[in-house]
Amino acid sequence: MNTKYVMIIQCDISRQRCSGFACTNGFYNRDDVFKDYEDNVRYISLTCGGCCGASLAAKLEHFSNKLAKKTDATKDEVAVHLSSCMVTDNYHHDRCPHTDYIKALIEKKGYNRIVEGTYISKVAEKKRELGEYNRY
Repeated sequence: MNTKYVMIIQCDISRQRCSGFACTNGFYNRDDVFKDYEDNVRYISLTCGGCCGASLAAKLEHFSNKLAKKTDATKDEVAVHLSSCMVTDNYHHDRCPHTDYIKALIEKKGYNRIVEGTYISKVAEKKRELGEYNRY
C-alpha cells in the first residue's frame, strides 16, 4: 500500500522526559519497523494528549482537515505508529492501559493502518528476554 505520511503517536507522559529522538532517528534511518517506507514519505509526531488519550481525537481531526485541504494524500495513505513507549514495557513505564481505546479512537477517525511500535531499544529487548520487562 502506498504511504505518504507516517504519524507517530507518543505517550504524553513519556514525552515529558523523552525528546522523541530515537523514534525520529529510527524513521529517518529506516530502522526496524520503518524499513519498508519509501524515501519520500513524510513524518509527523503527536502525543496522545495524556491519559486516557481522548484529546487525540481533536489532534486527528485537525490533521485530517489539513490532509484534505493541503495535500493530495488520503487517510488510507497514512500509517499511524503507536510509539514503543506506549505499546511495550520499557524504561519509561509499562504498556499504556489505554492502548485499545486509543486504537479505537484512531480507527473511528478513519485511520485504519495502525502499527504497534517505533524504535526498538536493544537494552529493553534484552530486559524482555531476561523477564525484567513484560512481553506483550
